[in-house]
Amino acid sequence: MMNPKVDFYFNKASKWQESLNLLRSLALDCELTEELKWGHPCYTYNGNNIVLIHDFKEYCAFLVFKGVLLKDHDHILIQQTEHVQSARQIRFLSALQIAEMKAILKAYILQAIEVEKAGLKVELKKTTEYSVTAEFQSKLDHIPDLKAAFKALTPGRQRAYLLHFSAPKQAKTREARVEKCIPQILSGKGLND
Repeated sequence: MMNPKVDFYFNKASKWQESLNLLRSLALDCELTEELKWGHPCYTYNGNNIVLIHDFKEYCAFLVFKGVLLKDHDHILIQQTEHVQSARQIRFLSALQIAEMKAILKAYILQAIEVEKAGLKVELKKTTEYSVTAEFQSKLDHIPDLKAAFKALTPGRQRAYLLHFSAPKQAKTREARVEKCIPQILSGKGLND
């Protein structure tokens, strides 16, 4: 059933409007519950996220939350970035493409529902498996309060900082990022809080 709280997303004038409405129909045909999460239409089964619809400048997409666990017979699942562990995207360039793939897309959604029904979990990389840059490690070694504050953060917040600090190629840039984030870490906040 369509959720009126989500209607605004489909009513906005954009080049993807027709495509987004087709994706909505597909998700609802699979008897999923339509919700609004992170400002996007999200489709759930028994309260668990199955797929999310989102649009970008160059494409629109289904985001399959546990996509890594699906059998990708049609080779349509895309890992957005190297750091995305569980979710996979199915990208579309036109409404015609979605219409032509309707049966395949429905099969993938139903497979995602079965993954959820089976209680399958994605084995996520542990925070301790992420590398700590020398610049950040030096600060942790010399500022005990920083080390304690960082350990007190949730694993997700710790990962976000570690990825943020390790992204730049130049040591000078990594050092600047660490310096800028120290007050936030000390106040118990995540990178995007």
